[in-house]
Amino acid sequence: MPGSFMRALLASAFCAAALLSAHAEPVTVETATGTVEIIETPQKVVVYDIAALDTLTALGVKAAGTPANVYVDYLGKAAAEAEPAGTLFEPDFEAVYALQPDLVITGSRSAKQTEPLGELAPTIDMTIYGDDVIEQARARLATYGKMFDRKEQADELEAELRTELEKVRTAAAPVGKALIVMTNGPKISVYGPGSRFGWLHHDLGIAPASEEIDVSSHGEAVSFEYIRDLDPDWLLVVDRAAAIGNTADSARTTLDNELVAQTTAWKKGQVVYLDAAKVYIASGGYTALMDTMAQLADAFSGEAKSQ
Repeated sequence: MPGSFMRALLASAFCAAALLSAHAEPVTVETATGTVEIIETPQKVVVYDIAALDTLTALGVKAAGTPANVYVDYLGKAAAEAEPAGTLFEPDFEAVYALQPDLVITGSRSAKQTEPLGELAPTIDMTIYGDDVIEQARARLATYGKMFDRKEQADELEAELRTELEKVRTAAAPVGKALIVMTNGPKISVYGPGSRFGWLHHDLGIAPASEEIDVSSHGEAVSFEYIRDLDPDWLLVVDRAAAIGNTADSARTTLDNELVAQTTAWKKGQVVYLDAAKVYIASGGYTALMDTMAQLADAFSGEAKSQ
């Protein structure tokens, strides 16, 4: 960035930092990179983490800036009411500077931009990842409630989340073992405990079809023979292409073959095509979690066995 623009950015960051240090009662925030204190209630926030945007929207907090594409349809209105500020991976620094935010929230795909964005305004990395997504999401919900003076709303949402969590845990207990499969056009990979989708097992009590799946952010690449031989009771399917708006073969097309058809899951109609954007893009967001848990609870309870 040009020197004059960088000097302006640093001046902006100084002013924003001063603003956030003007209040007497700080809110302690556990971020993905450590504990920070937010002193002043943020009045203008730019959000690059879709899970954070999801939860803030559920709390009634409006973002001043967001990525131009937020990928999940239920956040379209929130994005349309905000200024476009680049993409999840590439922030528009000039747009952020023009907005003069007093807080920027990054996470997941935008986490690497936390430090550069910190030159413009206080920036926190609120990435949610791993087996304990639910606990992290609950902590984020409580934090945002305090930070944005929405504690009452946060408490109400927390109660609804606990209710839905118990519902899906109860429904999942007797149904057998599940395999999480991601398709990307014709390619398939599987995920187990400890992976980016491990919370489906750990938090929701869904028994894994295998404890030996390699832990990787991209999953373990497997063949259709692998799925047939493992013979899961359930297939929980994430269509990556659909999540990012790609027109590659759908998960339904990819999995519709004679090998997968030999599994117990396929024979019994126990294949759940999860809303891919909610579990792949907005994972950990309040609405994404609620909708995913409701879909699984319905499936396991027999209300929607074959999606």
